[in-house]
Amino acid sequence: MTDDNRPLAVFDLDNTLADTAHRQRFLERRPRDWDAFFAAAPQDPPLERGVALARESARECEVVYLTGRPERCRADTEAWLAAQHLPEGRIWMRRDHDRRPARRTKLEILRRLAREREVRVLVDDDELVCDDAERAGFTVVRARWARSSTALKDAQEREGRT
Repeated sequence: MTDDNRPLAVFDLDNTLADTAHRQRFLERRPRDWDAFFAAAPQDPPLERGVALARESARECEVVYLTGRPERCRADTEAWLAAQHLPEGRIWMRRDHDRRPARRTKLEILRRLAREREVRVLVDDDELVCDDAERAGFTVVRARWARSSTALKDAQEREGRT
């Protein structure tokens, strides 16, 4: 049972908890193969630094997940989180046809969450998301423990895909 008074610890998934390196090749080709990129997500290895931080955060906070993955990936995402023994928590996902930049969609959801509960921390790898969240007054941990991908950064900002 969740204690509704606990603050929230908000975690991104891709390149924060899940290592997407093995599937980034689908974004490096033209046209980008989004179906293959998301279909390969269940095989993502966990990023131990992010997973450990999520588990540690669960001691004092309710852990929730905020991802740019489309809603159609929900079942795979829930199964992956359970397989990694990550804390149970609500998952906020992008609507299937929402192509706004991740920094806009995520900040919108963060603000909505903050109206009802304290958001103790956002943990995310996207520098633009982190910059905007900090400017809005949120405490941010920048997940810099995964390999960076130019194709993924472009997808997050310009194509609103993840």
